[in-house]
Formats: sequence, structure tokens, C-alpha cells
Amino acid sequence: MISRRIIRIKVLQILYAFFTSPDTSINNSEKELFFSLQKTYDLYHYLMALIVEIEKFAEDRIDLGLKKHRPTSAELDPNTRFVKNLLIYQLKTNIPLAKYLESEKLSWADHEDLIRKLYFSLLEQDFYKEYMTSEQNSYVEDRKLVEDIFKYMILGNEDVESLLEEQSIYWNDDLDFVVSMILKTFKKFKEFSDDRQALLPMYKDDEDRQFTRDLYRKVVLNHAENMEMIKQHTLNWDIERIAFIDNLILELALSEFLYFPSIPTKVTMNEYIELSKYYSTEKSRNFINGILDKALKDLKKADKIIKAGRGLIGEEEE
Repeated sequence: MISRRIIRIKVLQILYAFFTSPDTSINNSEKELFFSLQKTYDLYHYLMALIVEIEKFAEDRIDLGLKKHRPTSAELDPNTRFVKNLLIYQLKTNIPLAKYLESEKLSWADHEDLIRKLYFSLLEQDFYKEYMTSEQNSYVEDRKLVEDIFKYMILGNEDVESLLEEQSIYWNDDLDFVVSMILKTFKKFKEFSDDRQALLPMYKDDEDRQFTRDLYRKVVLNHAENMEMIKQHTLNWDIERIAFIDNLILELALSEFLYFPSIPTKVTMNEYIELSKYYSTEKSRNFINGILDKALKDLKKADKIIKAGRGLIGEEEE
């Protein structure tokens, strides 16, 4: 499922677009937020289909070799371990995956060059060579190969990243997160999983979907108050000169402190400091950390932090 970290990142991106595009309405921006999360879920299915396409390409090459007028000895007796990989077969025959790909019209049919390039790159990988020659032949080994392909070939692959960026602006920062979702999915597959093996849902639960909407709205509707609060804690700074993205990260964190009683403040602090590593400079990260720490202490003294349930964990005064 889409994690809350991905949700926070998507909310940050949509808020940035909203505040820098005065013609955008709140409702339209909110629709775009949920659309961007839907695109992340699309990519989750789309990349699982990629490994199936690589296997199909390998299978076609074996068939072509056997049909040659004068096949070589290697072509007559090909190593079929990869094309018989059990996890790939499960993905190939998985009904939920096939239905989703069909309903969203997601296909690699027009990208044979990339499939070919990935396949020949795979042939050169040490982990692939070891897999193909190993005497061990088990479902665990099959799954490990597929996991290694995602971790060491698809993740960080410039050709894959370039193609995804061309296809959707919403996929620019999604590859790392989506691959982690896919790896979690593979852990749920077992040797005897059938063709109805469930994939991850889009959201963990309805609460996460509501969290998405509420977080976005709280920042938009309380923007003036948030900015005033930031100004109070940055007296030695010219707020106009603080990077706008840093202000938005601060606003998101303050909103979680104030309006989300079930989220521990330590979780909020950690999440937005981590998020700032991707979207701010090192100097900005230290600044955000310092301002949030100071703001949180003042909000606690003013009894404005109200946490309930599991949100009470770690909320004692230090």
C-alpha cells in the first residue's frame, strides 16, 4: 500500500503547485493530489509487469533459437531456469495484476527496446549468472532473483527513469518507493500461491485516505495562521527569504502537531526531517529541525498539543 511517507511527499508537491499557481482552485488541486497517488499505484502494477515482459523476451529468444535452420548446441539445449522462474510465472498468471493492467491500459508493448536492453544487461549481472548455474533450485532462489533484478537493475536505472519521466510527470520521484512496495508484495507470495494472490491495496485503510485529504486541507485552510506561527519562531530570519519549500515542510509538520491527535509528535518530527533530506539543502534541514523543535516546545507549554490513544506515546514533557 502507499505509505504515509509517500502521501506526505505528494501533499507537499501538490501544495507547492497550489500556492505557486494562483489560478488553481482548492478542489481541483485536491483532485490532482488523489490523481497523483493513483498514478503511484499505477506504477506499482506497471513495474511488476516489466519483469514479466523481460521473461517473455527471454522465452521468445529461446523459441527463435530452436526454430533456426541450424541451431547451435546451446540453442538446442537452452538453460530454461529463468523462463521457468516460479515467482515470475505467478505474476504472469496473477488475475488481480492482469485486471488492473487492462483496466488502466498499462502496457510495455511499445517499449521493446528497453525490454531488450534490460534483458541483455541482466545476462551480464553476476547474481543472474550465479542463479542460472546454481545447483540449488527452489522457490526461495527464484524469488531472490526477481528481488535482485528490482534492487540492482530497475532501481536507479537511467533508461527506466527516463522512460517513466516521459510517460508521467507524477512518476519522477516514485521509483524508490514503488520498488519498496513491490518487494513487500513479493514477501506475501508463497510457493503455492494461486492466480488470485492478492496484491497490496492502494491505501492501508480508509484512515490513510482521510489523512491525505485532511492534511492537504488543514495546510490550505490554516495557511495564514501557520505562516504567522513560523514568523514567531524565526524572529532572526527574514521569512520572505526562507525557501518556500522549507516553509511548506514547516506548515505540514505544524499541521500534524495541531490537528492530528493520533500521530505522535516524534513521528511527525522524524518524517518531515527525513522528507527535508530530499527537498532541502543540508543548511535548510538543520533550520527546519531547529524551528520545529522550538515550535513544538512552545506549543506544548501553551497546551495546544492534544494527542490521544497511541499518540500519547512519547508525548511526556522532557
